[in-house]
Amino acid sequence: MYEEYWGLKEKPFENTPDPKFFYSSSQHEEALARMLYTVREFKGSGLLTGVYGCGKTLLARALLKELQKDVYKVAIINNPKLDELEMLRMIAYNLGSYDLPTRKADVLIKLETIFKENLMDAKKTVIIIDEAHSIEDNNIFEEIRLLLNYQLEEKFLVTILLLGQPELKEKIENIKQLNQRIAMRYHLTSLNQKETEEYISHRLKIAQAKQNPFLPEAIQLIYQHSGGIPRRINHICDTTLLSAMGAELKTIDKSFVQEVMESFSL
Repeated sequence: MYEEYWGLKEKPFENTPDPKFFYSSSQHEEALARMLYTVREFKGSGLLTGVYGCGKTLLARALLKELQKDVYKVAIINNPKLDELEMLRMIAYNLGSYDLPTRKADVLIKLETIFKENLMDAKKTVIIIDEAHSIEDNNIFEEIRLLLNYQLEEKFLVTILLLGQPELKEKIENIKQLNQRIAMRYHLTSLNQKETEEYISHRLKIAQAKQNPFLPEAIQLIYQHSGGIPRRINHICDTTLLSAMGAELKTIDKSFVQEVMESFSL
């Protein structure tokens, strides 16, 4: 809606996990490197936690972009609020099996077949479970642990990455058998002020902006109000760009950002 006014090819602050907008802060780069290592070196399982809106899902998409499609078979579960059988069937479905049995034992047999066939085809099997903190049934965590039993003497047949909010870490730690299987752990925090400035500039650049309309004082206020959380930064910047177009502004200062946040209760 405001793209033409600001000379943009697309909206730069959409809260969608588009990997081309991935901003490599030091911690996001470290998280991506650790996840890649876990997958490429057959480490079995990894745990990524972070506060709401800090970029976990976008990191998962950036990870997918890094993985070669001809080497990896990846299942992404975005809504894990399922029972244990539904979870197993969803994993099998996302790995490309569409004629699924209904009995749990048969689903497990199907999954083992998928893992072994992928191995024979020189492909690595990866399961990414996003929003894993929303899993309420410990039986599901037990099924996840048992999937790691599919392995050869020297490597796992499947790599499982669990992504979620900070409470996921406590849930995993309370399940000793699963906790012991976690080979990689990383926790994402918010961006600092310098990173927030770079983040805003990066997203505008990807959208092919000719200049950054946010003055330094405006960015400082955005950082203070958002706490450096990317999702909040996006919301404030998107709303402000729309409002500034309506006000026919060419630059955005601190007072205008403050006015927008108060008007829209941001």
